[in-house]
Amino acid sequence: MKRLNLKKSRRSQHGFTLIETAVATLIMFVGLLAVAQLVATSVFLNSANRDDSTAMVLAQNELNQFVGQQLSSFTYTDTLGNVCTLGNSGTTGSFVGSPIATSNDNRQVIDFSQGTVAGYSFTWADPNDPSGARYDLRWAVYSFSNGSGKRFIVGARKLGGNVPFYPVNLDTMVQK
Repeated sequence: MKRLNLKKSRRSQHGFTLIETAVATLIMFVGLLAVAQLVATSVFLNSANRDDSTAMVLAQNELNQFVGQQLSSFTYTDTLGNVCTLGNSGTTGSFVGSPIATSNDNRQVIDFSQGTVAGYSFTWADPNDPSGARYDLRWAVYSFSNGSGKRFIVGARKLGGNVPFYPVNLDTMVQK
């Protein structure tokens, strides 16, 4: 009979050492920590996207109502119960209402750094938002001479800001 060499059989065994197991655990821990941080970031961005989408829908809804008014109308009550001013008969050829600014890409947008103007802004609370989010809606109106048309710039944002997004701005024109 042959005798087994115990030293040789121990050396041929395969497995993980304690150091290898510790390194593998550390790598797994770092990976799980990175994924956990991504979850928090995605929850934040999802909330910001919801706020931005709500602001867009609100601005589009108001703009649709503005466009649907007679060009000779200068006030009306919207579907939310707000009295909205759509320019005035004495001012043509310039914007009236909320202050506007020129953006970096040369578009005219509502300037939310300025105060609100009565009749050209309102605050709306989202009834579907569990946190009770409130939105700031503002607009400016440019009336063409002879009542031939109007240009509307409508801006909306969540109160407290739309970080990381800019306020929503929509611009349209209506002519006879």
